[in-house]
Order: sequence, then C-alpha cells, then structure tokens
Amino acid sequence: MAIRKILISQRAPLNEAPYASLKEKYGVDITFRRFFLIEPLTSREFRAQRINILDYTAIVFSSRHAIDAFYGLCEELRVKVPETMKYFCTTEAVAMYLQKHIVYRKRKIFFGDGTSESILNQIGTKHKGEKFLVTQSDSAGSTSLTKLFDAHGIDYKAAVFVKSVPQDLKDMDLKEYDMIVFYNPYDVKSLLENFPGFEQGDIKFVSFGKSIVKAMEDAGLSIAVKAPTPEAPSVARAIELYLQEQQ
Repeated sequence: MAIRKILISQRAPLNEAPYASLKEKYGVDITFRRFFLIEPLTSREFRAQRINILDYTAIVFSSRHAIDAFYGLCEELRVKVPETMKYFCTTEAVAMYLQKHIVYRKRKIFFGDGTSESILNQIGTKHKGEKFLVTQSDSAGSTSLTKLFDAHGIDYKAAVFVKSVPQDLKDMDLKEYDMIVFYNPYDVKSLLENFPGFEQGDIKFVSFGKSIVKAMEDAGLSIAVKAPTPEAPSVARAIELYLQEQQ
C-alpha cells in the first residue's frame, strides 16, 4: 500500500524542513496533531500526595513542564523556596530554564547529560546527604533514576507535578491516514479513549522511543517502523527510509 497521508502525534516542529523535503520528494501529506497535553497538577491533586516541599533540601527536574508546575504550585500554596535549595537537572537546557523563575547565578544548580547516571555523578558523595524531591509526571512510575537512588541509598521522595491529558480527537477520521507516528504511551491511551474498538487495518505505525513500544504492543498495534536507530535518528529520516524501501 502506498503511503500518501501521514499523521504525527506532536505539534508541528519549528524546523519543518525535513518534512517539507519528504512532501516534495515522495508527494506525501503530513499532518501534525497532539494526542495529549502536559498540564500541571492542581493544588488539590498535589496535596493528595501529602508532600511538604520544605522538607526537602534538593530537587530533581527532568523537564521544563515540571519546573513551571513546581513554581506554580509553590506560588499557589504560598511556599517560599529557600535560597539554599539545590537543583539537579537532567540536562543543561532544563537547568537554564530555571532562569524563568530564579536568579540562576545565586543558586546551587547542577546538570547531567540526559542520563540517570550523570545525575548520580553530580550528586557524588558531596551531596549524598541531601533530601531529594524527584519531580515526575503521572505516567512515570519507577524510573531508572529512582532505581539508581534506591540502589545507592539516597534519601528521596518522588512526587507527581504534571499530568498527561488526552485531547479530543473525535473530529478526525484515522482511516484517512496511511501512517501514524507515536512517541509516548499516552498517545496510545488517547487513541483508545477517543476511538474505542479502534482497528488498525492497513495503517502503518511508527514508534519513536523505547517507552512507547510496549504500550503499542499491549494495545495490539503492529509496528512497521521502530526508531530511533543509528540509521534513522529522527522521525523524518525513519519515514524517509521506509518510503525508499516501498518504492
């Protein structure tokens, strides 16, 4: 079956050049539509976790959404974060985003390279005595970072600050699409909530990232393309390679 219409479950990227190239070279039509949104917890939802932010001396951030949610809740709950709070971020980009809420140069901020091990290295022995608050989403559960913290005896508490909210997609006819790209388990959840009894038929699914594969397989979805790979580090490249093979 020829691929003519492709649905990508994210907002349109700032750099659409790779997708424009696909359209021009293969004559495909590409639609971007988010299947879910990340929203901060309400103060009531956060209180249900029975967590007192001021009980902790260090906080771990893995996303900009979590940072915004954290400071929004602090403002709503009238919690003044002490200047002695230490910040550990998964990447430099996440760390730099803290400037939106605090005076960066006046805080103790550390960042890794995107891996859980790099956060552990930043903590080392010097900061191992801190009490860590690990910010998470409602879909995180036990993560590689919390498993590492457990293994190394680090005092921490994982707290949910953001939630994934499925979007209303009922105005769409998924049968119009020949290929659909998923990134997150919540893409699958949104699909099933919007289209109960969904049948894949001839639709080709692309999974991007390891976390989505199990959710898709559990939902009975057959995956035609798994990415990223060394040959296809991006979605655009993965699609291009698939289209090349079909010619």
